[in-house]
Amino acid sequence: MQFGSVPTVAVDALSSGDFLLDVREDDEWQAGHAEGALHIPMSEFVARYGELTEAAPESGKVYVMCRVGGRSAQVAQYLIQQGVDAVNVSGGMQAWEAAGRPVSDGKGGSGTVI
Repeated sequence: MQFGSVPTVAVDALSSGDFLLDVREDDEWQAGHAEGALHIPMSEFVARYGELTEAAPESGKVYVMCRVGGRSAQVAQYLIQQGVDAVNVSGGMQAWEAAGRPVSDGKGGSGTVI
């Protein structure tokens, strides 16, 4: 699937070893996120880009998520322009939660997607 010119995958195509980048804002992240995802809010992304390059696998894909897929598509497009193998996750965290994937509050409990 494509979002404009951005490669897109559904949540069910993701496996546990995939590198997830969550670009939602801090309040959304704190309410609930995918365990192990890297969090860099879209509003801070360009300034914090180095955090992604340090954490992302050198030869792997970066799966970008937000709440529903709009912000993540923009960030994925930016990453592709930087030469990163980035893919937008269709439906974002709402689809993640709907698919029964675990949502963490970061404190050992269940989170929720806001």
